[in-house]
Amino acid sequence: MWRSVELAVIPQLPLTLTNAVIVTASLCREMFPADAARASERRLALSSGVANFALAPFGAMPMCHGAGGLQAQYRFGARTGLAPMLFGGVLLVIGLGFAESAGQLFAIIPIGAVGALLIIAGTDLALSRRLFDGRPSCWPVIGITALLTVVANPAVGLAGGWLAELCRSAIVRTIARRFS
Repeated sequence: MWRSVELAVIPQLPLTLTNAVIVTASLCREMFPADAARASERRLALSSGVANFALAPFGAMPMCHGAGGLQAQYRFGARTGLAPMLFGGVLLVIGLGFAESAGQLFAIIPIGAVGALLIIAGTDLALSRRLFDGRPSCWPVIGITALLTVVANPAVGLAGGWLAELCRSAIVRTIARRFS
């Protein structure tokens, strides 16, 4: 039990926290400002947690919301809740009606097409307006976070980015006090 917590749970927490909660809520605020309160960090975390606790006893795989899926669906035209409901409905029909052949059904989709969709969604997320609209003093924090995430892992990237932001904000406050 403790080995699985060490190898699976702890490394997954920062990834899930950032991708499924923080970034997804931020994207919702940007893409759907009128309804953004419905997808707050608290609500996203609670709905993922409740779904996982409720469905795990039935053998469900761990699941969460994801910024990549939201970005991809929005990029390709989804602007309402109908798109994820249709997608979920199709998956439900496949799971309930064609479980034995689901792998063969998904194998029909060319892996290159899936890769292209992932690249487009990932590029949209990486090159978002938030990156370019960020203050120049934030760019080193973004760079440190990205570098540590790629070189080490998301947990180290999150911790390093958090520490870099603490240092950056302390420096900015010190400079503001001196010149005010």
